[in-house]
Amino acid sequence: MNIVLIGMPGCGKSTVGVVLAKALGMDFIDTDLLIQRSRNMRLHQIIDQVGDEGFRTIENEVNASLNVDGCVIATGGSVVYGQEAMEHLRGIGTVVYLRLEYAQVRERLGDLHARGVSMRPGQTLHDLFDERTPLYEKWAHITIHCDGLRLREVVANIRSKLDLA
Repeated sequence: MNIVLIGMPGCGKSTVGVVLAKALGMDFIDTDLLIQRSRNMRLHQIIDQVGDEGFRTIENEVNASLNVDGCVIATGGSVVYGQEAMEHLRGIGTVVYLRLEYAQVRERLGDLHARGVSMRPGQTLHDLFDERTPLYEKWAHITIHCDGLRLREVVANIRSKLDLA
């Protein structure tokens, strides 16, 4: 079985994922890196080339085709738009939503374009947060509230909720 981390950009999916995988003796996969490798480009370059919808199609395909076991999987923030990907990820693992309040997300994020954040033209970060939050809640098996927590506390909370402490 796998542990799948979802949440807004900047919530700590990759950082938490590496530490959690180490603590549990599991492998770690960052699906953003798989997407980059699949196109031999950085995320923002892919988005520039194929647009937001094209990127989401690629992201959906890459995530829906993951065939792994015993892994902590950190997904991109927009993975929740992909119906096939999310059904697949829920089928191969426990989906954990790393919930961070908007003010914390805004504080943690720098240049959204350089980070490869998938947004429609004219969409604000707040719009994106409001749009994605119900999707994260819909797909998650477990929600971890991360505001004000240190990395080790987030990992401990995940382990506790998964009964892996």
